[in-house]
Amino acid sequence: AGKPLSLEEIEVAPPEAHEVRIKIIATAVCHTDAYTLSGADPEGKFPAILGHEGAGIVESVGEGVTKVKPGDKVIPLYIPQCGECKFCLNPKTNLCQKIRVTQGQGLMPDGTTRFTCRGKQVFHFMGTSTFSEYTVVADISVTKIDDSAPLDKVCLLGCGLSTGYGAALNTARVEPGTTCAVFGLGAVGLAVVVGCKAAGASRIIGIDINKAKYEKAKEFGANECISPKDYQKPIQEVLVELTDGGVDYSFECIGNVDVMRAALEACHKGWGTSVIVGVAGAGKEISTRPFQLVTGRTWKGTAFGGWKSVENVPKLVCDYMAKKLKVDEFITHVLPFDKINEAFDL
Repeated sequence: AGKPLSLEEIEVAPPEAHEVRIKIIATAVCHTDAYTLSGADPEGKFPAILGHEGAGIVESVGEGVTKVKPGDKVIPLYIPQCGECKFCLNPKTNLCQKIRVTQGQGLMPDGTTRFTCRGKQVFHFMGTSTFSEYTVVADISVTKIDDSAPLDKVCLLGCGLSTGYGAALNTARVEPGTTCAVFGLGAVGLAVVVGCKAAGASRIIGIDINKAKYEKAKEFGANECISPKDYQKPIQEVLVELTDGGVDYSFECIGNVDVMRAALEACHKGWGTSVIVGVAGAGKEISTRPFQLVTGRTWKGTAFGGWKSVENVPKLVCDYMAKKLKVDEFITHVLPFDKINEAFDL
């Protein structure tokens, strides 16, 4: 924790029953990887192989695996979909719990790891560990995608893009003609902007202290962008004035509990909904006056944009292939794997 990643030669064991070994072709870097690497993540286990936004090709499968076969193009999933637990059977959530406990411990479902380095065990991360030439995942944590999909692009659908896009479409269920505010214009925030636009929002306001992000946000569908630093008063008051009472939907895409409060309080009385997308640091708590909720605002959270992963990620890939979903436009840099620490610096 707290140090750059080190490139090591490791041994990746064959997949056990109901496991899949994948040759990773491309991986993206997500803020959650940086958060765990920093040492601030209470679930962080070391030594580990990080990474959870990847795409690759099935190399081999363990006994009992039926949904994928060697040669299939796949995306590993940090939220699995077993199709059997009470979470999978409930249409209101995508939070499959089948392997949650072992995944949080950095282990495979049988309580062991498939990675060794210089004879010592290395932990898995988020059930995916995509920062490795080969990785092993549970068969419920992988989904087969279109054979013609470019893996160096669709790897982004393994986390950030799907999360933001789904936050607008599935969690908030943004309606046509509504006003939305998106706090934080990184990859996830931009994906929320794309989702709000796809849902037919008539006004999308981006909020970020980094004005260099405004041009991209407008390309993706934001109507205007503002910085809290340009105002003397709290940003929620600014938004309430700008929108005649507040926005219909707001999204916090940073992981800052003060911004989460501002996002809720920027919502319209009576019907405003605010969605927490960002992951706050360990031990942080949110606060607001209960009157904000008594007077009709709704506070919600989302994980992986509410998508049931195994069934929906292939559909998102198809939407991208049909040019219905932006992915290429999110990519600013492509680096060889041995420069992964430069990717974190960027």
